[in-house]
Amino acid sequence: MNFELTEEQIAVRDAAREFAQTELLPGVIERDDKQEFPAEQIKKMGELGFMGMMVDPKYGGGGMDTVSYVLAMEEISKIDASASVCMSVNNSLVCWGLEKFGTEEQKEKYLKPLASGEKIGAFCLSEPEAGSDATSQKTTAEDKGDHYLLNGTKNWITNGNSASIYLVIAQTDREKGHKGINCLIVEKGMDGFVVGKKEDKLGIRGSDTHSLMFTDVKVPKENRIGEDGFGFKFAMSTLNGGRIGIASQALGIASGAYELALAYSKERKAFGKPISQHQAIQFKLADMATEIDAARLLCLQAAYLKDQKKDFGKQSAMAKLYASKVAMDVTVEAVQVHGGYGYVKEYHVERLMRDAKITQIYEGTSEIQKIVISRELLK
Repeated sequence: MNFELTEEQIAVRDAAREFAQTELLPGVIERDDKQEFPAEQIKKMGELGFMGMMVDPKYGGGGMDTVSYVLAMEEISKIDASASVCMSVNNSLVCWGLEKFGTEEQKEKYLKPLASGEKIGAFCLSEPEAGSDATSQKTTAEDKGDHYLLNGTKNWITNGNSASIYLVIAQTDREKGHKGINCLIVEKGMDGFVVGKKEDKLGIRGSDTHSLMFTDVKVPKENRIGEDGFGFKFAMSTLNGGRIGIASQALGIASGAYELALAYSKERKAFGKPISQHQAIQFKLADMATEIDAARLLCLQAAYLKDQKKDFGKQSAMAKLYASKVAMDVTVEAVQVHGGYGYVKEYHVERLMRDAKITQIYEGTSEIQKIVISRELLK
């Protein structure tokens, strides 16, 4: 068992850290306040290879391992979770699914611009009445021979307006249940496809979360991923990897809050000495550091198993379940360490606390992760 990172992994981590500090940190408070999508920063992330990290270089990707992806996600998330969720969706949910299950033609047409960062992707599963219960799809894709007619609504879609390519999960044959679901590649600008209102969110306010409406959208048959009825299996397989991305995001949010709290505790004085010398604060820092290290090991274990092409579903669910809890616990404590200063925007930790909550909800709630884990345990 080797816990040492390779030189390449260290270089990726350090490059992500430098980018986050120099490109994401300036203006991050203002972007959050104005709900401004970090378009310029995302473009630069694409140019640096962060938007298609694990994609084969022949399709414009970085050809990196999942461990490198976890390291980069942590560093980006320390500073700007709105940027990191865009990165996570593009890497884990869109690029990975297309490369793993797409046809060669689909990879050439769609994967290449996504992996290079030229275009951004979105993964469209959730609906007004189908979130955790992904089998209850109301969006329909009616088979018309050489094309599908897509009708329905998708909710809470990350990159909803900034994306150009959308992977849409829809029901083709309701009588077949989950075996009657398909995944279709939909392009922005197709007739009948409308981007709805932007959600006014508690956290990750810089990411653009929208509802999407489809009215008789004509989607060519060649835009279906996999065989007829493969859509549900596609979605579940893709989400397994997506959980590693969100677990890494949660880890980064926690790490960022901890680092701020640690630095502040050394500067802030109370009763004649830095508050870091008071046992009450020392114990908080000790708990935070321990929980973060445990979460990081879970993330890296899931990434390692994925890289080794071993079953990683249980570990990715465990990583997301635990890291998202740690993100909430650590950010709340970071605000507490900062005292009154923690409650104002200038010190960043209040934003990290708001950003942390979503990691317990999207890409499978914490309750869903427990179902996934228990099913694996009871096999």
